Parts: sequence; C-alpha cells; structure tokens
Amino acid sequence: MSFIESISTCFAKYATFSGRALRSEFWWYVLFILAAQIVLGVVDSMVFESKEVMAVSGLSNVQEGMSFSFSYQPQPITSIFLLATFLPSLAVGARRLHDTGRSGWWQLIVIIPLIGLIILIVFWASQGVEGDNTYGAAPQIA
Repeated sequence: MSFIESISTCFAKYATFSGRALRSEFWWYVLFILAAQIVLGVVDSMVFESKEVMAVSGLSNVQEGMSFSFSYQPQPITSIFLLATFLPSLAVGARRLHDTGRSGWWQLIVIIPLIGLIILIVFWASQGVEGDNTYGAAPQIA
C-alpha cells in the first residue's frame, strides 16, 4: 500500500474500528501524522509568538528571587489538526492490532509509562495473522 493510498484509506475509514489494517497502511499513516505535526508546529511558531508568563510564589511577602518565568508557545493549528486526526488514529491502531489477532483495547496499555508504549509498538510492528481471524478477512494488498 502506498503513502497516499494508506492516508486516504485511513480517512475513508475515519471511525471504523472493525476489520484489519496492513502494516504499511498503519505506518504510512503514522509517518503522515508525525510529518504534518512537525510542519504545523513550525507554522504555529512563525504565526504565533511566544508568550512569557510570570509566576510568583504564593507567599504574601515576595522577596527577590522568589518568582520565576517561563515561555509558553501556543500551537492552535497543530492542536486542531491532532484533534481532527485523533479518532482515525485510534481506529487504524485498533485495525492494526486486529490484524495481529489482538483486541483494539490493547491500545490502553499506553497508560503504563514507557513500557506500555514499547509493548504497543511491538504489537503494531508484528506480522499479521495469515488468512482470516476473528476480526475479519485478511486485508488485500493493493
């Protein structure tokens, strides 16, 4: 499956959690999301300037050195994009897990810091079950 085909398939199946997805469909979509996030982050940084926020200690008698500041970079364009692609990302992740014979609910393993993400990446990268499984027919390679 090519880059354009996988992106169009993922958006065509926007909220379809049933069925199976090839590794190429999933990983091309992930590459698209990451690349778009980087590009939109650059656009956000050019359009919206950094805001400096001053935070002061909660003490009533503020002395020298008891305050600090930090920079906040608003990223509304990137945030809107990630919000719009959240559901198809979950759907293609579930379909990819279905191809390996696992439930889409395995995505919740990311709740476990670091180790959960590593396990999920291994599951996503695993070869799919050949032939039909409980989640449907094997995806067709175009």
